[in-house]
Amino acid sequence: MAQVEKRGGLLRKSSASKKPLKEKVVLMYDEIFMTEDPSKCSPRFWEELFLMKVNLEYLEGKLESLDGEELMKIKDNINCLFQHCIQALGEEHPIRVVNALQTLCALIRGVHQKNKSTSGFDIINMLMGFDKAELCMKNLMESLDSLLCAEGSESLKSLCLKLLLCLVTVTDNISQNTILEYVMINSIFEAILQILSHPPSRREHGYDAVVLLALLVNYRKYESVNPYIVKLSIVDDEATLNGMGLVIAQALSEYNRQYKDKEEEHQSGFFSALTNMVGSMFIADAHEKISVQTNEAILLALYEAVHLNRNFITVLAQSHPEMGLVTTPVSPAPTTPVTPLGTTPPSSDVISSVELPLDADVQTSNLLITFLKYSSIVMQDTKDEHRLHSGKLCLIILTCIAEDQYANAFLHDDNMNFRVNLHRMPMRHRKKAADKNLPCRPLVCAVLDLMVEFIVTHMMKEFPMDLYVRCIQVVHKLLCYQKKCRVRLHYTWRELWSVLRLSTNAGQWKEAASKVTHALVNIRAIINHFNPKIESYAAVNHISQLSEEQVLEVVRANYDTLTLKLQDGLDQYERYSEQHKEAAFFKELVRSISTNVRRNLAFHTLSQEVLLKEFSTIS
Repeated sequence: MAQVEKRGGLLRKSSASKKPLKEKVVLMYDEIFMTEDPSKCSPRFWEELFLMKVNLEYLEGKLESLDGEELMKIKDNINCLFQHCIQALGEEHPIRVVNALQTLCALIRGVHQKNKSTSGFDIINMLMGFDKAELCMKNLMESLDSLLCAEGSESLKSLCLKLLLCLVTVTDNISQNTILEYVMINSIFEAILQILSHPPSRREHGYDAVVLLALLVNYRKYESVNPYIVKLSIVDDEATLNGMGLVIAQALSEYNRQYKDKEEEHQSGFFSALTNMVGSMFIADAHEKISVQTNEAILLALYEAVHLNRNFITVLAQSHPEMGLVTTPVSPAPTTPVTPLGTTPPSSDVISSVELPLDADVQTSNLLITFLKYSSIVMQDTKDEHRLHSGKLCLIILTCIAEDQYANAFLHDDNMNFRVNLHRMPMRHRKKAADKNLPCRPLVCAVLDLMVEFIVTHMMKEFPMDLYVRCIQVVHKLLCYQKKCRVRLHYTWRELWSVLRLSTNAGQWKEAASKVTHALVNIRAIINHFNPKIESYAAVNHISQLSEEQVLEVVRANYDTLTLKLQDGLDQYERYSEQHKEAAFFKELVRSISTNVRRNLAFHTLSQEVLLKEFSTIS
């Protein structure tokens, strides 16, 4: 008996020479692509269509194969299909709802391919018609909101979120996507919050929900009042904010874990043996080869939460055991992002787990620590455009944190000490620090370590001046807080304040270093004033090494004779403003994220067999 082979909606008999047979759903699609109403000859046409398994590939391909004129001829049928899809979302049978959701996704994607160079108005007209657009979108958004909030199928919720992501990213520039005007009017903000506050839903859909919210917040944010911005800025529900923080932390933790795994694999492999033989001359190239794709979508979500909502600052410091708990995976998913912007969500087992601890007995972590580790990885190599954007965004987030009074309070809290293992760029002149030797210190020390690490490791010909300025600004704002609140931080500044060495050596940096050294007149005055006094005290009292108390005694005794130059305004700085200085950066970043989200949305991940098993109770 001949084997039956299925390909592109066609049923072929492998050993027969007859004309291949088409699936019934494909035949029905073909009727829709005729100019006549398909329900004229078949009154039950639309009812039967949504009982058929959707053939996404064929439907999208058919739409893409038509030119603009051919598409306009069947506009009425496309509008009719779109409206019947929305009606089917209210059906009791889940299979009809699933098929309607997948059909809507295919329609939106297919029509978008034909309207790349045109405005959102053309897409609205082609999908639903201008005259019916408002009612159609109202009904669609209400149905999606109900499905997301109901205690129903997780598969349905997943498809609802994917449909919404498809709607949001239908144009490269989301601010030109007029469809989103209806998403602003018919808000699904509360549905997103419910997903984030409910642990089971958050584990399944938290990633998509957070990325969706980040994109919606960026719709015309500089031109009009965006209700999602307003609502996000006043969220104060602890469970919701913690849920959002957990999703972000786990996505960043997954990135950190992937990097660590690749690093260990690389160090134990052939390349490690080769570098041991020939030396470390290729160490920079080796580092580039183990880089992991960045996740700017989730980083954007973190930025919006930190920037817009002061209540979210508390989430940054909320301690929990370091992630690494064993959980049972709910469903398989790729663990490595497949796009440069990391739009693929982490798998379900990752969503409910965290990083391996340095010390399983005592070590705790929080979102800020995970973010600092992520930043230490992406800021190592800023030659790649995506990593440059990620590095810049990390510094912008740290700028917002460094300006916040409450954030500074817990950053400098001596009672909140952590062991933060930042990744350091491999360099010929230094060895990698052992993880077990890391001290427990206030979190501000880890932030300063990260800034200093970037400053001393990026002295290159194509000098990243913008990133350098941002690093210095973060350090400056932290020092301003320390001065204002009279905080004395036990920190080794030697690596940062090494300009003096360059100013005394003949070289291209001597003049610049001399200017900086001269600007440190007070620091030099303090050193020059107290050093001889301390040495004299030690000699008179025959002490080889003074204690901290003895040094302090010398300082107090000689403080009145110290002369310092008054410096005005050193503890003042210009506060961060997105709209005036960063608007162009965020527009380009969101465009890039939107493009990649649309490119990598997978609507066919749920097989019909899985759906039938889940909905086995339908009649």
